[in-house]
This record gives sequence, structure tokens and C-alpha cells, in this order.
Amino acid sequence: MAGLDKNTPIPTEIKLHQKSHLMEVSFSDGSHYSMSFEFLRVYSPSAEVRGHGPGQEVLQVGKRDVDIVRLEPVGTYAVRPVFSDGHDSGIYSWDHLHLLGQHHDELWAEYLRRIDEAGASRDAALNPPPPPKAGGCGHHH
Repeated sequence: MAGLDKNTPIPTEIKLHQKSHLMEVSFSDGSHYSMSFEFLRVYSPSAEVRGHGPGQEVLQVGKRDVDIVRLEPVGTYAVRPVFSDGHDSGIYSWDHLHLLGQHHDELWAEYLRRIDEAGASRDAALNPPPPPKAGGCGHHH
């Protein structure tokens, strides 16, 4: 994981709003971003979401109603949200949070396009179950 770029502003305040499912982040440069828990979850910097290289990203579906249960500090450079779906391996450096805030609109549009192309849904109940693992008996069609 990348450390802090010395030019990246640092958060002066981070607020979680449980009712609206939003996280507000104010930075030392005066910028202020409001990002949904769903947006933060689907753009988690974890290997589970990003994969281990380009093209290995895993599309996150059914995360519309995800909550952030708690936010844990990581040193003086990041936070680790614990999401209601059990995901807790994403460490959001100040660089990553600032980047997500700066590029929110285009990233969100990209996510919605990918969900649409995959025929998936942001609602957990509307997504088909994952395909069965290979190696079945071969009698079912």
C-alpha cells in the first residue's frame, strides 16, 4: 500500500452519518467530500476488491444498503472501515480518500455502467446466486 504523498491534504474531520449512509470528509486544503458507504465499499482498496493486478478487479454487487459499523484509525495516515457485510480489509489512506472524493462522479458513473453491463444489481436480493463450481456430476442442464 502506498504511503502518504506529502502533497496530499490530510483530513481535519471525518463524520459517519448512519441514517443517510454517508461519510463526510473535510481536508486541510479546504476540500470537503460526502461519499456513500456503498461507494466506499465498492471502491475498497483491498485485494479482495481490487485483485492483485490490473484486470483482476472484482465487481462488487448488492452493496446498496451496506453500513459502516465502525471506523478504525491506522497509524496517522489511514482509516479502516468495518462494513456491515463483514468486509474489513480495506485500508483507506488519506491519498485514497482524497482521490475518491475528487473523482467521485466519474467513478460512480463507471461503477453503475459496470453493474449494468454485468446484468447485476446494487440490491443484494436481486443478484443471481454465483454460478456453481466446476466439477459437478454433469447430469443437470
